[in-house]
Amino acid sequence: MRLNRFLAATGVASRRGADQLIAAGRVTVNGKPCTDFHFQPRPTDHVKIDGKLIHQRAPVHILLNKPRGFVCTRRDPHVTDTVYNLLPFKFSSLAYVGRLDAQSEGLLLLTNDGELTQRLTHPRFKIEKEYEVALGRAASLDLAQGLLRGVVLDGKRARAKRV
Repeated sequence: MRLNRFLAATGVASRRGADQLIAAGRVTVNGKPCTDFHFQPRPTDHVKIDGKLIHQRAPVHILLNKPRGFVCTRRDPHVTDTVYNLLPFKFSSLAYVGRLDAQSEGLLLLTNDGELTQRLTHPRFKIEKEYEVALGRAASLDLAQGLLRGVVLDGKRARAKRV
């Protein structure tokens, strides 16, 4: 794992932020400044930023059965009940993978594992998501066709593969 990714995995900065720390000469490995972006620290190496020893965090994965009424967000001035209110404070830095609407309930993954998050959410990995929807009325052919046509979310078309 390259140095910037190692630093990002410790939670001290994003990968871009880690690149800035490396370029500024603030990162040392085994007591020597390291400005090599391709350097791959070994488990026995001592990596420091501004003289402070950095440890890689152990990956944490939590599966949460999100109830209705809770929002998948860290902070929102208009919302009081977020998924983070359901967790002990020590897990408040975890990121949720995907999201469920406020009135949806279901399984939600929270993790500090950025690589897992990327593999599960980036379209190039083509991870299929499955949703079960209960309607308060009878389903119609028009509804099914609308789901198959999809909607535009954040400038991209989201649609059901099958209904």
